[in-house]
Amino acid sequence: QVQLVESGGGLVQAGGSLRLSCVASGRIFSSVPMGWFRQAPGKEREFVAAITWNGFNTRYTDSVKGRFTVTRDNAKNTLYLQMNSLKPEDTATYYCAAAASSYRYSETLPSSTQIQYAYWGQGTQVTVSS
Repeated sequence: QVQLVESGGGLVQAGGSLRLSCVASGRIFSSVPMGWFRQAPGKEREFVAAITWNGFNTRYTDSVKGRFTVTRDNAKNTLYLQMNSLKPEDTATYYCAAAASSYRYSETLPSSTQIQYAYWGQGTQVTVSS
């Protein structure tokens, strides 16, 4: 069983930065892709970023490219999302997720859909004021 706990959210002005963290329990963390998703009020949950088990490959949704960076520290069982140049439209609850075990040690990322991710955190709120 994998448990994921996000932290680092908060209120920030437009143009500011935040770093989200996601600490995982369970041995599977270091061997599967991890992703970040977000959900704004009244909207569906959407993909933000993903990273392979070894950190060699990453993927971002177009709206955050050049502003957000996803990294991981397998020794600490922790996933990060560095968010710079934040915009009001980045306001959402951010969730980390672990891919299903079928993706263990895969050099490619799963598709950017929620169904590919088997484990989810409870979310952390990010609010960007204009």
